[in-house]
Amino acid sequence: MIPDWIIIIFVFTLGACLGSFLNVVIYRLPREKSLITPPSSCPACNAPIKFYDNIPIFSWLILMGRCRKCKAAISPRYFVIELFTALLFVATYVVYFMTPLRAGMPDLLAGGWLIYLIHIIMIASLVAASAIDLELYIIPLSICWFVTLAGLIGAAVGPLILDPVIIRSYYLFPVASAKVAILSAGALLGWIISLSLLMLGVFKTSYTDEQTTPDNTEKNTQETYNHRLEMLKEVVFLAPVIIGSLVAFKIYSEYPKFVDWWVKISQPPVIAGIMGSIWGYFIGCATVWATRIFGTLLFGKEAMGLGDVHLMGAAGAVLGPWPTVVAFFIAPFFGLLWATVQIFFRKIKQIPYGPFLSIGLFVVIILHDGMRNWLNAVMFR
Repeated sequence: MIPDWIIIIFVFTLGACLGSFLNVVIYRLPREKSLITPPSSCPACNAPIKFYDNIPIFSWLILMGRCRKCKAAISPRYFVIELFTALLFVATYVVYFMTPLRAGMPDLLAGGWLIYLIHIIMIASLVAASAIDLELYIIPLSICWFVTLAGLIGAAVGPLILDPVIIRSYYLFPVASAKVAILSAGALLGWIISLSLLMLGVFKTSYTDEQTTPDNTEKNTQETYNHRLEMLKEVVFLAPVIIGSLVAFKIYSEYPKFVDWWVKISQPPVIAGIMGSIWGYFIGCATVWATRIFGTLLFGKEAMGLGDVHLMGAAGAVLGPWPTVVAFFIAPFFGLLWATVQIFFRKIKQIPYGPFLSIGLFVVIILHDGMRNWLNAVMFR
């Protein structure tokens, strides 16, 4: 058995190294630059950064936040992201494997590593998405797709490594019952239809001609668009998804022979995991998308961005439906705190919501069992 302190040092180092890569992602991804080439260089003098000046956390401290060659200031963001990511990785490990906060969590080497790996992939992606959102008020959808893929893989592979009964009992990965699986299948079919009609030009993309400046600040969006009309385009796009889910559920409810067949098809652990992850994605998206649509229709201004929609969808693919919904309702408390600080210092401006959604998700990860027990007590008392 490997001592915990050795694993913690490894996890901290892993988090710091990944945090260093996240700094590259944060700067380059929204600017549509390659994440691989060219090698890192000083933004001021373009001098290549040597390997000994690129050691996570320590190099920034040793250089006292300045370029070795030209002495230009290096943003403290690099140090903060590296240290913050490392601490999040350690905190997650401690909660999962050194405390009783996550019941049913298997030992690290007995399959717990898979759960931890999928979750730190999501956590690292949330850090990157939040930093980009804070700076540029956007969330790159490629980050959301990456997390969604990780969630689908985790839900599919999990039953091959861990006991499916344990996974289902302790919500270690999303799992769909036969009833939920049919809803997921119907929604997925509707989503494919919507995307096909969008590609054929039958459905129209909302905010198609939206223009942005190099720093991604929107130009005259409020004056250019009828926001309520744009939301109606999104309602039309979502209609096949909703109808597909309802039709599938009606078939499930009224045809017993189909139910028997569907149970055999949908309940093998791997299939149930994949369908549970897909349903988590749809519920995560739906929670934010409904707020976006109704908020925009009510106030006549775009309420929340599509990046927030897909971010929560990705989280749903990893965590499942209920943790994502709970996180969504936790997030406003952090947003309110931020707005209060902004008002106090008279720095009121547009509030990026991605960071608060990310905080809500991390809170749910840490307090997972307590929140699950509370929800069960409220729903079944």
